[in-house]
Formats: sequence, C-alpha cells, structure tokens
Amino acid sequence: MSETAVAGAAPVAAQSGHPNQFALLRQRRFGPFFWTQFSGAANDNLFKFAFTVMVTYQLQVSWMPPAMAGLVIGALFILPFLLFSATSGQLTDKFDKTVMIRLVKNLEIGIMALAAFGFWAANVPVLLACTFLMGVHSTLFGPVKFALLPQVLDERELTGGNGMVEMGTFVAILLGNVAGGLLVAIPETGRRDVAVACLLLALAGRAVAQFIPSAPATDPGLKINWNPVSETWRNLKLAHGNAVVFRSLLGISWMWFFGAVFLSQFPSFAKEVLHGSEQVASLLLVVFSIGIGIGSLLCEMLSRRHVEIGLVPLGAIGMSVFAIDLYFASRGLPPSVELTLAQFLAAPAHWRAMADLALLSLFAGLCSVPMYALIQLRSQPTHRARIIAANNILNALFMIASSLIAGALLAAGFSIPQIFLLVGIANALVAGYIFMLVPEYFLRFVAWVMSHLMYRFRLRGDDHIPVAGAAVLVCNHVSFVDAVLLMGASPRPIRFVMDHQIFKVPVLGWLFRLAKAIPIAPRSEDPAAYEAAFEAAAQVLREGDLLAIFPEGSITRDGQLQEFKGGIMKILALQPAPVVPMALTNLWGSFFSRIEEGGAMVRPFRRGLFNRVGLNVGEPVPAPQVEPAALQARVAQLLAA
Repeated sequence: MSETAVAGAAPVAAQSGHPNQFALLRQRRFGPFFWTQFSGAANDNLFKFAFTVMVTYQLQVSWMPPAMAGLVIGALFILPFLLFSATSGQLTDKFDKTVMIRLVKNLEIGIMALAAFGFWAANVPVLLACTFLMGVHSTLFGPVKFALLPQVLDERELTGGNGMVEMGTFVAILLGNVAGGLLVAIPETGRRDVAVACLLLALAGRAVAQFIPSAPATDPGLKINWNPVSETWRNLKLAHGNAVVFRSLLGISWMWFFGAVFLSQFPSFAKEVLHGSEQVASLLLVVFSIGIGIGSLLCEMLSRRHVEIGLVPLGAIGMSVFAIDLYFASRGLPPSVELTLAQFLAAPAHWRAMADLALLSLFAGLCSVPMYALIQLRSQPTHRARIIAANNILNALFMIASSLIAGALLAAGFSIPQIFLLVGIANALVAGYIFMLVPEYFLRFVAWVMSHLMYRFRLRGDDHIPVAGAAVLVCNHVSFVDAVLLMGASPRPIRFVMDHQIFKVPVLGWLFRLAKAIPIAPRSEDPAAYEAAFEAAAQVLREGDLLAIFPEGSITRDGQLQEFKGGIMKILALQPAPVVPMALTNLWGSFFSRIEEGGAMVRPFRRGLFNRVGLNVGEPVPAPQVEPAALQARVAQLLAA
C-alpha cells in the first residue's frame, strides 16, 4: 500500500517532493489552509487582547473589576471547547472539511461584524457574547485543522506540516496580542481601529479559504449525536481504544497544562519577580512564542521527515531542566524599582531567565509536534476528527485545572518561581509515567540518540519501508545494536525475532524485552521455544505490523555476510507478506560489534565517537518470489552500494 493511500492524501501529496516544510507554503494543498488558520488565530487573539485591555484600562465596568477581566474573557472563550467539541468532531468526519472551513470563516465574519459594533459602542455584554462565539468558531475549526493535515500530506510531510501549523499558530497569537494592544491604545480612534482590523482579518481569512482544495468526508454516513455529554464520553472511550493515541492525547493535554501555567503568570512574573514593566511582560511572551516556533520547525530536520516520537522524551527532559533552572535563575534577583525594557535587558542576570524561558518553550515545541503527528497518523481516518475533538476537550479541562491549581498554590503562599519549580518536577514525573505506560516513546528515544549522537547515521531508500501494512524486514547482523538502529530508521514500531542469548546482555536485554522482541532458541536446544517464536512472528504479520529478522542467525565475527538460514520461508508459509531487504554498512569494528581479536563492548573508544554508519534499504520483494539465497544476494548488493 502506498504512503498516499495510507495517509488518505490526494495523489499529488506523494508525488510532490519538496526540499523542506517551508516549500509546503507554495503548494495549494497546504498554503491556503495555513494562511486561513493563521488569520483565524491572529484574529482570536487580537480581539481578546484588545477587549481585555479596553475593560482593564479604558472603561469602568462595575460588575467586572479589571482584575477579573482576563479570567472572565478566558473562561468564556474556553467554555465552547467543553460544550461543543464532541459535536464539531462529528461534523468534521461527516462533511467535506473544506466546506466546514468556509462555513466557519463565514461565521467569523458575522461575529466580527457584531464585535465591530461592540467596540464602536463600547458595549461590554456584546463583546462578551462575541468572545463566547469566537470560542465556538475555534471549537469548530480545531478538529478540521488537525484532521485535514493527514488527508493532504503524506507520512514524510506530516511532521513538517504540523511544525508549520504550530509555529504559525504561536506567531499569530503573538502578532494578534501585539496588534490588539497597540491598536486599542491609540487615542480617540483605538476602538474603531480594532473593529476594522478584526473585520478585515475575518474577510481575508475567508478569501484565502476559497483556494483550499476539496477534502472529502471520511465518514459521510455518520449519524450525528447532538447530546454533547454522551458524545464526549463516547469520544473519550473511542480514543481510549488505542493506547498509544490516548496516552498521546494525555501528553498533549499535559503540555497545555504546562504552557498555561507559564503564560498565565507572565504579567505577575515580570512585575513581581523580574521587577519589569509591561514591556518586559510582552518580551517574555515574545521569547516564549519564538521558542515554541523554533522547536516546532526543528522537528522535521531532527526526525528525518518522519513522525519521530523519539523527540518527545528529549523535549520532556528539556522542559523540566529549564523550568527548574528558571526557578534558580529568578530566585535571588534583588528588589528594584520598575525596570524599563532597556534597563531589564542591561542586567546579565535577566538573560539567564530569558534563556531558560526560550529553551523550555523550544523543547515544548519538540515535544508537542510529534505527538500531534502521531495522533493523526495512528487514528482511524473515519474517526480522526472525533479523536481530535476528544483531545480538545482534554486540553480545555487541563487548562482549567492549571488555572485552579496555580491559583490555589498562590493562595497558599507559594511564589511564582516555586510554582515553576513544582511544574518542572511534575513534568518529569508525568513524562516518566507516560513513557512507562507506552514504552514506544522511550524506545524511539534510545534509537534516536544512537542514530544521531553516538553514530552519524546515513539512511538510503527508507521510502521502501512501508508506512502501513505487514512486512518482513531482513538485514545483515553486525552488532548488538542493529535492532536499535533499525528502530531509528523505521517510521513505525518493529517487532524483532532475536537469539534468546541476547536477552542475557545487561541493559540491551532489558531494552529488547521492553520492545517485545520475540526470543528464538535453536530447535535442538528448545523445540517448544523454537516453534513458539515462529507462531509469534506470524501473528505480528497477521496484525499488519512490521517484523524484523536477521537471517544469518548470529552476529558476524569477521565482518562478512553469512549464509541466510531458511527461517524466513517458515514465517512466510505461516503468513505471507512482502520482504524488505536491508544492509547495515560500516558498523563492523565499532564498539558494539565483535572483532577477531576480542569481543564486543570492551573498548569504548575503539573507533571514537560519531562514526559514520549507514542503512541501505532495497525494494520490497513479494512473498512468492522470496528465496534465502536470492535475499542474501540482494543484501550483498546493498552492502556494496
């Protein structure tokens, strides 16, 4: 099955190669959608921030004190996510996504027309109603946004596409907040200028949406359940059915919890801890947004344009390290009068705090993008939007919980730096718990570290590794970490058939048990284990997963390719599947390989660090054409390539 068929993308998706994620902006299947969502995010935040500033500084509203304005506006905006996400997920699965986007953008024009009147008349109840309606607008758009991407992008583009959307969203939030604050502060004409800007952004978004190609419904026969409570529960149960997807939903929701704590505390942190002015609070938002954007864009490069969830533990580690260091960086700052932006930047101690903030947000971008891409890739296409709707519900609940918990900690006497410290420690504990529940995250992280840091890993022909469906991967056996390197090369989990003796090797044995590798013993030594291994291998293929074997049967002792055994034929007799030949190159003589004058793993710097090794992948061979000698010859050709 082709990548295009798997991802549900239009045929052009698989055929249109591009040098990097930025090139997607020039393609009609992505560019108009990107600018549509960009304009919507910018409009949301321009409207909300201008409204908040207006009721905080310019109007006297007896029934809504300035200190409560931000909380009320934020709560009204989030409320629709709890009420209507389940319904919006169903609508997105049932109808053409492009039609949904255009209807949502039409709704935005109407809301902004009403908001224009509210700003012109300084009518707070009307603007509060518009806040709720813009929350409805965002609730309807959320499932469309993330369900559309896997329908128009193939697997190799999905990480880059999500990185662009994540980056674009935070840049739009930043620009919307800055524009809203600047426009509403203009004497005499500020409210009118905000009204015009909101309406123009809505019209621009609708105009761009007209160029988005059709994205057909994935479940047109779906019967809508209009009860939000029962449908929300059904969506959560649906998501829970796939452990990896559901734990990823929890991971993303925790990311929103983590981010909401920092974003909500920026004004107080800038004023009370850093002793800075309003411009310093804005600078913190700029630094945070830039960090998220850079981290999101780095994902494609660091993942070799695959959905690489090995980046998630890396991101989680960085988030905790720099959140904790932010506590130490801000703990001992001397009290002072309110600092201007220039005075704040002139103090070296403040640069450490900004660096911590930039790096923790960068690692948050590294953490979130692969999880979004994984959910899109692993969710059943007919239910994808409803899974994403469940994600939005969980996000809203976690954000509300973050506000309540942060408020309770502040009321209990905790300082803002102490809250950052607690969140950093909690992040490490939550991440560790999720990685224990879903070992695939940790395994992919180990594979990523091995293939990026210990070795300089060069991959050729990886497009021959199927992104869906059963297949047998066969490879030469050079070292004790061959399986780890294959994990790093594959966009999907792999089950390995491995010599039972390797499970006795410290650390590696634990790692392969965690990966659910299938131990095999010689028939003469343990006939029952021998037969059980073949049955387990066939079951992996029946379930549509990837199986990897090393047909030589043992690690080479002289660096030469050994004779392929006939076990591959027994597996294919039990369950036919395509066979993908592979060859690991330049690995012989490294720390984890055996050498003629001694064993493996005895001289750590035998060849130094960052050795260049490679993996060459050949075209799949149909099961009826597989024969051990021919496979061995094909792997030999790949070794010489």
